[in-house]
Amino acid sequence: RIDTKIYRRSKSPFLKKTGISEVFFLFIIRLRYIQYRRILTDCSVRIMSTIQAVQCHKFAALETSTSNAAKPRKKVIAPLRSVLSLDRIACPVLTNQNQVLIRTLYAGVQYPDALQAQGLYQVRPPLPYIPSMDVSGVVIQVGREVHNVKVGDRVYATLTKNGGTGGLAELVLASAASVWKVPENVQLSRCANIGRNYFAAYHSLKTIGEVGPGSLVLIDGASGGVGMAAIELAKAMGCKVIAGVSTEVKASYPRSVGADVVLCYGRDKKSFKKFKKEVREVAARMGHDAGVDVVVDMVQGDLFENALLSTVRPLGKICLVGFTAGQKPIRPGILLVKEVAVVGSLWGRWATENLQAHRDNVEEILSFLATGAIKPRVDRLFPLADFVQAFELFESNQGRGNTVVCFEEEGILSSTTLQSKL
Repeated sequence: RIDTKIYRRSKSPFLKKTGISEVFFLFIIRLRYIQYRRILTDCSVRIMSTIQAVQCHKFAALETSTSNAAKPRKKVIAPLRSVLSLDRIACPVLTNQNQVLIRTLYAGVQYPDALQAQGLYQVRPPLPYIPSMDVSGVVIQVGREVHNVKVGDRVYATLTKNGGTGGLAELVLASAASVWKVPENVQLSRCANIGRNYFAAYHSLKTIGEVGPGSLVLIDGASGGVGMAAIELAKAMGCKVIAGVSTEVKASYPRSVGADVVLCYGRDKKSFKKFKKEVREVAARMGHDAGVDVVVDMVQGDLFENALLSTVRPLGKICLVGFTAGQKPIRPGILLVKEVAVVGSLWGRWATENLQAHRDNVEEILSFLATGAIKPRVDRLFPLADFVQAFELFESNQGRGNTVVCFEEEGILSSTTLQSKL
């Protein structure tokens, strides 16, 4: 009724003479639309008092007591399904005007999430906590100071609190600085692991490794999420890629995302020596007689000194992303003789201190996805009811590529459905 009165006023003789009646009407209707949408969204969010969320109630790695005080306690790791549960929790409320409230459709689960639930990750969140750093979904509410996204946008968000937590919930609050619009031709399910996988890989390649067209990159642990992401990104940047895996069974994964050569490094010194020789031979055939330019290392352990150090050219770099084979001491004398720089690759601090550069990096990754330079994919998709199976993949060392938990299929969700659910 109010809009009808506005329309009638816009037809007044004065406005007709000035020629702005239609513009005036459309402008007012647009303002009304924004106002009504905000009111409806605010009300609907308030109506939804609780939401579903996965919570970790205790860490799976437990210390066992011993009768002999002189002996160190041993850690026993309980099954992850015994510490994770699907609960109902209070609905998050948008109070910060720089925040975005997102309806989660997909949340990523990767190796660090399993480690964190075991209590073995470098950051231990206060208990209970909600796992997962990466979510993709639809914006349902924004603060007044948010300008990069609006209600209804399809978005990806990264949640960095406590080492990356909060994603496995129906609704999540994210800082606007950590939210990006997803290109229309990219499915939300296929970008739900950008943070855990692609941020670490791109930081290693671009920020630390400074690779470019023609660079030769060696990537170990290449069948995992970060390893496969590093291969895709390196190829999109014009690099040549040698991928390393621990067993031949895993070789198909890096091949599927474009690795030029896939080699097996095995699990003992003999196989490490063979791998080192093969990498040098392949590098020479590719025109890099002195060795590879950059190593992106997810494995460390004995592989590091027995093979990786001898594959890098003088003044080359090893980006240390993880240590799935355990941590071994790095002898500085060998680094001196080899003239190799070893750099720890953690993107979080750098992203906080270089916010715009980090946002630009993520936009570049999304652009790669949109143009097909990187083929967006989801390797394993689990419904919310089976979320624990996603964690158990990594618990049993079966995690490959992008593992995603689905709250609701993207094609099913419409604005009408969204409002009715809220």
